Amino acid sequence: MRFMMLMIPAGYETAAPGTMPAAEAVAAMMKYNNALQEAGVLITLDGLHPPSAGARVSFASGTPLVTDGPFAEAKEVLGGYWMIDVASRDDAIEWAKRCPAGPNEVIEIRQVQEMADFPEDVQQAAEGFEKLQAGQRG
Repeated sequence: MRFMMLMIPAGYETAAPGTMPAAEAVAAMMKYNNALQEAGVLITLDGLHPPSAGARVSFASGTPLVTDGPFAEAKEVLGGYWMIDVASRDDAIEWAKRCPAGPNEVIEIRQVQEMADFPEDVQQAAEGFEKLQAGQRG
């Protein structure tokens, strides 16, 4: 089962462009990341620049509207993610509990939808999806 673990650091929604974590925090996180890899459960991981360096494209009016960050209404934003492959939701939770996160950080765990989870008509509508996934950079 694939799970995405989403790091949500409080305060990151107002961080200035170029904000970087402390070297000590990165070193601790690298030990954790290496443990995920050594256990054979890590698929991919990335950190994200703060929202102040990003943009949102909304479609409320039917026409794309681009809004540059930061986003005043944001209460929680992603700071990074891990994609892992484990046997169960409980295993994903156990891995998240081992993360050297700080007191201002939360990890949200979400199971990835597999094609087999969908009814047949949806699977047919998504024909070719696996080919798209296989073409991802690795």
